[in-house]
Amino acid sequence: MNIKKVILAFAASAMLAGGCTSLDMDPVSDITDLNYWKTPEQFDSFVFGLHSRFRSHSWNMFLLGEARSDVFGGTPFGGEATQGMERFPYNTLNAENPGISGFGDLYQNINQMNLFISRTLHADVLTESAKNYYLGQVYGLRAYYMYQLYRSWGDAVFTEEPSLGFEVGKLAKAATPAAEIFEQVKKDIESSLSYFGPDYTIKEKKSLWSKAATLMLKADVYLWSAHRDGGEGDARTAKNALVDIQNNISRSNLDLMDTYQGVFAYDNKGNKEIIFTIHNELFEYNLWNGNNDLFPQADYLGKCYNADGTLINTSVENNFGIMRLMVKLENFKKFLPGDTRRDVTLKDVYNKVENGELELVGLYPHKYWGVMNGSTRVRCDDYPIYRYSDLLLMLAEAKVLLGEDPATEINRVRQRAFGDAYDASTVGFPNQEIDKYPADAVLQERLFEFMLEGKRWYDLRRFGDSYVLDYTPAESARLLWPINQGALTNNPLLKQTVGY
Repeated sequence: MNIKKVILAFAASAMLAGGCTSLDMDPVSDITDLNYWKTPEQFDSFVFGLHSRFRSHSWNMFLLGEARSDVFGGTPFGGEATQGMERFPYNTLNAENPGISGFGDLYQNINQMNLFISRTLHADVLTESAKNYYLGQVYGLRAYYMYQLYRSWGDAVFTEEPSLGFEVGKLAKAATPAAEIFEQVKKDIESSLSYFGPDYTIKEKKSLWSKAATLMLKADVYLWSAHRDGGEGDARTAKNALVDIQNNISRSNLDLMDTYQGVFAYDNKGNKEIIFTIHNELFEYNLWNGNNDLFPQADYLGKCYNADGTLINTSVENNFGIMRLMVKLENFKKFLPGDTRRDVTLKDVYNKVENGELELVGLYPHKYWGVMNGSTRVRCDDYPIYRYSDLLLMLAEAKVLLGEDPATEINRVRQRAFGDAYDASTVGFPNQEIDKYPADAVLQERLFEFMLEGKRWYDLRRFGDSYVLDYTPAESARLLWPINQGALTNNPLLKQTVGY
């Protein structure tokens, strides 16, 4: 994302934002609002501001989408205190310890989106094409945000009116039922697609929302309902959305990268595999707001070993933090021999036991490798939201629901994963043991492909509650998230999530 526009966007957002409330919907004063929306550049800056706020919410979105899943668990290998974050993978969240407060700050941006939509619909300083493109983006972004609220809390406060001059967090407004929120998500998706029309362009190194991103979201949403009561009709809607992308964006602009590692290369941001990403850059913004909770301390790491028995070189492996949440050791062992995704995704750490043998004691993220700034490694990697392998595996998922053969899509992903080691007769679909159960095969492939991309908990939820209960210690009555007490106090019409 262009740094000049980022600065303008933050300036616009700051000018239009007031104090923080329990729902974090920043109120906008009437006076400030009346003095804005005068030029096309102001609308452009505001859209960049919405994407910048999206970036600031990336850590909470990651936690909502993955922290409660079977990706994490166990005690961090350095012995760091987990500071309550163990409640995520152990699924021991409760009303007193909700894990995430204020609905993950997501209402901040929803309010700004409401404001933008309201003003853009009546703007007379924009060309019709510019107005349509902006509305396509922002309706799509709002649908994505509301989908996060729906999947995480079920019932959610929703209004299309922007907050102007009052504290919406203290507004006595009851939550809209989850089913209506879900329908609103679908409505916003269709509005987004309608405004985009035939425009499939993807801009700014894939860091701006696009029609392809809306179509990916549509597939995601309709697969969710297809696994429940939508059946084949919703599965076909999801499939059609994905095929729409394939039919209208050339393979030179959207396809699998040749190697899995190449997807995350710092010097190849916005590559052909990316559909929509949160963009970070050195001296601009760090991954997950700079959060370090998945990475080890230097003092601990320097005493540990690589798989070949050599001491870890902390001048190279200098992705340091204070680990509060660790990838479960068993996940490293789930990958089949030859699957390159394992070592791109995870760094394995060992201790030497008395007989000199190595014992696996820790794992931390390796796919976000960052870039060196002098002697310091800086995690300013992009954070992908949707990419082409996601399209392929959602297409495989839709085909399974429709009773069709998912081999083409699964095997494209597996062949890239194994590279020269790929043997269709042993690891190709349908020749792995898990392939006897195609839905399970797709779900496992998604684990290997998207680990640490904020998808696993949502994947388990989408495939059905039985999967969540099989793979995690979660209770059936507590698959949603509790609401923090502050939000309930400030809005007496809010009710605690059922089960808490």
